Amino acid sequence: MTRNRMIALAALLPVASAGGGAAAEDLYKGGSFPSIASDIKAGAVGDAVTIVIFENASALNRVTNRTSKQTQLQGGLRAGSIDESGSLGFGGTFSGTGEVSRSEQLVARITAQVTGLAPNGDFLVEGQHNMLVNGEHRNIRIRGRIRPVDIDADNSVISSRIADAQIDFDGKGFVSRSAKPGLINRIFSFLGIG
Repeated sequence: MTRNRMIALAALLPVASAGGGAAAEDLYKGGSFPSIASDIKAGAVGDAVTIVIFENASALNRVTNRTSKQTQLQGGLRAGSIDESGSLGFGGTFSGTGEVSRSEQLVARITAQVTGLAPNGDFLVEGQHNMLVNGEHRNIRIRGRIRPVDIDADNSVISSRIADAQIDFDGKGFVSRSAKPGLINRIFSFLGIG
């Protein structure tokens, strides 16, 4: 080693030790490194995921009752010149039909947030969407558990893929009030009248 190089090295040595040394940082952060070819999907607590709510339910309940009963009694009395006979008949018929038909459909998109992780790696999600349309308040709330593999490439999951799903759709306003029966009708319905 030449004398000039030794002098240069000796001059740099106190500068490096006085600054405490240079610290190197890794570019790789373990646990949150996304692949270059992957889509942007929810993967941790706090991430957002779009829930596509498509719920369609219908039910039909029909009851028909028919009863018919006939009772006939006959009797006679004979004694000497008395010869009387009589008959008595009872009859009754009942026919009743009842039918309940119900159909509901809810289609909406709502963005929920990953609020926690289940022990098996599933995401616990929760979201709420409030709207005010023409004086009508609409509120959609959703809560449940989704598997990461069920999240599509566009970061959405359909509501039928949510385990333990709780979907609440509520509304308040003039239209909602008009659709409900009045107080007197509700009292008569409670008493079984009408």
